[in-house]
Amino acid sequence: MKKTYAIEVDCANCANLMESAANKIDGVQHAVVNFMTQKMIVEFAEGYEPGTVMKDVLRACRKVEPDCEISL
Repeated sequence: MKKTYAIEVDCANCANLMESAANKIDGVQHAVVNFMTQKMIVEFAEGYEPGTVMKDVLRACRKVEPDCEISL
């Protein structure tokens, strides 16, 4: 399953770091963060609940940028 989320990210470097962090989360098959469009596209692995996985993704992204917000 693939979903698109609005994400607040301040710079392209932070977007790259958040993308790397998201791709390390269990349940994320592939994630892309686009700084220009302020969007995050996440493809979830089979058998994982997107809502639960996205809480972990948000936590990981906030380690990069503490004020990060993702529209869940």
